[in-house]
Amino acid sequence: MADLVPPLTAATCVTALLAGLAADLSWEIWARLITPQLPGVGGPLEPEALIRSVFGLSSKPLAEAIHAVVGVVFYPLGYLFIARPLQRIVLPSLPWWLTGAGFGVGLWIFALFVMAHLVAGLPAFLGFIPLTWASLGGHILFGFVTAFVVRWREKRTG
Repeated sequence: MADLVPPLTAATCVTALLAGLAADLSWEIWARLITPQLPGVGGPLEPEALIRSVFGLSSKPLAEAIHAVVGVVFYPLGYLFIARPLQRIVLPSLPWWLTGAGFGVGLWIFALFVMAHLVAGLPAFLGFIPLTWASLGGHILFGFVTAFVVRWREKRTG
């Protein structure tokens, strides 16, 4: 089991934070710059609106901060300590980039089914509108970048 998860060291924490920063930056570029250009989407992805709906918040900056902290801190830890260990047990030969993409799909399901549908009462996956698919692309990108940075850091630090 010890080889399934990384040791909880300063290097692991730095890896998680770097992965989170890079992945969140990639998400923001996708969500705010690329998504509005996609046919039928009509605007940027606004996860803070979902967060406000789920938690009953009125503050957009607070919802943005919550999304940033979750993306930079908690999701990369989820990749390192939950998603990748599960992949190593269930599909040990799966390449890192597919593990990352699968992690992104899992985040998308969590956001648009669990949080949006089960918690906030919105249609499951927002009714599969074009924004749903743009969100899937952004979450896959997030997962891929997380996995890439983790792999890069682990190769670099041994």
